[in-house]
Amino acid sequence: MKPRLFVLLTIILSLLAACSFDSGAGSITQQQLLKKISAGEKILILDVRTPGEYAHGYIADAMNIDHRDIDSRMHEITAFKGKTVVVYCLTGMRASMVEANLIEAGFSNVFHLQGDWSDWQEAGLPFTQAEEKNEQL
Repeated sequence: MKPRLFVLLTIILSLLAACSFDSGAGSITQQQLLKKISAGEKILILDVRTPGEYAHGYIADAMNIDHRDIDSRMHEITAFKGKTVVVYCLTGMRASMVEANLIEAGFSNVFHLQGDWSDWQEAGLPFTQAEEKNEQL
């Protein structure tokens, strides 16, 4: 049983490694991002998780564009082509895909948030949640 588990884990890790790629974006730490936010720097924080994930919590003022919709919604963020754009998702894979698309589209200051949303939450950093809608019968 143990050899099968080892083989299975090896295959899974190999697949994960094959799926990851370098998007060409720079990297920004959580503390660097917080410093830019507190300094009032004009940046775009782009959350590329699904709307459902976003509704459960996001970095304040982050714009949500599902990674699957980035091409069709690129026109909404073209004003940031020459400005700082920080991209994050839950663990990094979706963000990396979007970063590559942004760089290909001419965005020049694209950064990946180190640790993404999972590390942001784990660190206990501030976030915003969508307001609950009261459903009336």
